Amino acid sequence: MLVKLLLFAALFALLSIAALYSYGRFAERSLGAPGTALPVAADATLLDRVLAPQLAQRPQQSGTALIDDNLEAFALRALSAREAGRSIDLQYYIWHNDVTGRLLVRELLRAADRGVRVRVMLDDINARGQDAAILALDSHPLIEVRIFNPGRNRDGIWRRAVEMALRAVSLNRRMHNKAWIVDGRVAIVGGRNIGDEYFDAAEQVNFQDADLLLVGPAVQQASDIFDRFWNSRAVIPIRALHVGKNADAPEAVQLHAVRARLAALGGEVGASPYLQKLTDTGQLQAHLDGRLRLHWSGQVQVVSDPPEKAAPVAGLQRSEHWLMHSLLPLLTQAHEEALLTSPYFVPGAALSTLLGDKVAVGVKVSVLTNSLAATDVALVHAGYARYREVLLGGGVDLFELKTLHRKRISLTGSSRASLHTKAMVVDHARGFVGSFNLDPRSAQLNTEMGVVFHDPALAADLRTLFLRSTASDTSYRLFLDDGALRWSDATEEPAKVWTHDPEAGVWRRALVSLMRWLPIESQL
Repeated sequence: MLVKLLLFAALFALLSIAALYSYGRFAERSLGAPGTALPVAADATLLDRVLAPQLAQRPQQSGTALIDDNLEAFALRALSAREAGRSIDLQYYIWHNDVTGRLLVRELLRAADRGVRVRVMLDDINARGQDAAILALDSHPLIEVRIFNPGRNRDGIWRRAVEMALRAVSLNRRMHNKAWIVDGRVAIVGGRNIGDEYFDAAEQVNFQDADLLLVGPAVQQASDIFDRFWNSRAVIPIRALHVGKNADAPEAVQLHAVRARLAALGGEVGASPYLQKLTDTGQLQAHLDGRLRLHWSGQVQVVSDPPEKAAPVAGLQRSEHWLMHSLLPLLTQAHEEALLTSPYFVPGAALSTLLGDKVAVGVKVSVLTNSLAATDVALVHAGYARYREVLLGGGVDLFELKTLHRKRISLTGSSRASLHTKAMVVDHARGFVGSFNLDPRSAQLNTEMGVVFHDPALAADLRTLFLRSTASDTSYRLFLDDGALRWSDATEEPAKVWTHDPEAGVWRRALVSLMRWLPIESQL
């Protein structure tokens, strides 16, 4: 039996090596033509004319605004695309084919129709199954779509499953970046993907999330990151994945069908606030011309993991350039306070010790994450749960988001909330907003992106968001009672104390208890 297992393992290893080699050769043949961001001009587009005078007065500074309202996050993306006159570059982990996702696609198509160059980069793990629609968009002469670390087998469950198994060491590495860049003048970088749950339009669960609106030199930094990914060996044009395959219909017919579905969308969503927001063209300009406050600072930097982080060969993964090395100094150099928000929080032994050490020298450390009832990934919560007592014992203040039943802004009632914000605020002055979770997957496997800043005004906005999110009506506060884990709900008088994960059913709690024993922390 042992001999058979060893033979099987050897055969599988050889097949995996062959699959990785074959894919590498395919990728070399399939790379797209090099491309770069289009240069900005003084007054060629509306965004040029609005922003150029302000930026001329602050040549070394970037303007930032915290976007924590989900409807505003949708509107700023849609309206900036509507005002685009030169280029739109987009980089996303998830783009759902739902109401808000289709509304934003409609804006991209309209922009391309009036002469705007559109480049879209998607991670393959969530793009599969949408190839027909993506190919239709890609057929537009001014739209190009490329896929990060794609599987070659686009059809057939079994063939895809075999490829995923043989290329697991590579396909397990995903592009988690989120960036929306228009005319090289405006960028939105943060935690939101594209989909109803990120814009308060989902029926079941909506995410509490945050982005930063950027103008100035930080936009060029975001564009440089986009171009590095766009021209990397990890990114393949969607067209190259379908060479030699017969399409079900001519591309012109497919694009016409996409246009027809998008045209009918207005009737489907009727008088929804999402369409109403698209009539408020002054909202974007209110941010950009100073009517809504932009914070200006010369210490704003857009940072990202390199695309090579997804390479299957360890020698190509230069970890000294990874994003975590930009974030760790925020924590190690904290002197007074560190406020951490991470929906998927698996600190591991090293970070747990670091946070406890900071508390020991007088730093107030607070962490906000999802409760078991609020999380959308129970397996990650199992990885986090084993560190709660360690963190509390080290003096860390720990908060878990409640499942808030709040009125939705769309048409069909209320929904639960789940935390999706990834942010840090340190010493009332420095911080981070982006896609990076404090977990092993963000640190070691996925590529991540975000904004590191030193700006007391922006830090104050982010700190206010943290305090609001950890208030008693929003979150549970965890504590130890003679070594036993407890949850406090101070909205009641006296405060209600839970002895198990609040609002989570017995089966969900039992499942997470079992998951805690799985040796898979490095994958969480």
